[in-house]
Amino acid sequence: MGTQKRCLISRAQIARQVAELAEQIGRDYAGRDLVMVGVLKGAFIFMADLVRALPFPVEVDFVRLCSYGAGTTPSGEVHITKDVELPLKDRDVLIVEDIIDLGLTLAFLRQHLLSHRPRSLKICCFIDKKERREVDVPLDYVGFPVEKGFLVGYGLDCGEHNRTLPEIFVLEND
Repeated sequence: MGTQKRCLISRAQIARQVAELAEQIGRDYAGRDLVMVGVLKGAFIFMADLVRALPFPVEVDFVRLCSYGAGTTPSGEVHITKDVELPLKDRDVLIVEDIIDLGLTLAFLRQHLLSHRPRSLKICCFIDKKERREVDVPLDYVGFPVEKGFLVGYGLDCGEHNRTLPEIFVLEND
């Protein structure tokens, strides 16, 4: 008995969706001073593709968050292990996240970045996984809504494995 991977989202689907998101963001932020804040580690691949697809340059920063819990149960306590370094006050900020699942970490990050008093704060997530959502967070740009499943690839990992796969896979026990 082992774990199998089933392709859920292909490279072509990812490329089309990243281009569409970049077009939407490009329209919404045309002529504005945008800072994109990626959530490490998972969002770095998506964010790299997204910023390259935008029709204008942006500033980029990263945060890294840690939620502590036993096994797969988060405690609800979130800690910042790497904070933003760019000034965000009176600037347009877009959080870039790979996946939103429970919503706890992203809700925490949203409140933290709002404390920097940006002009605007929006969220772009690659995967909106609704299966275990506990906290509603306003998502402004969504790549793919996914109902359930344990996903890997394109930045998403399982114990630091499968992050560099170029497609999104669902892990299934056989």
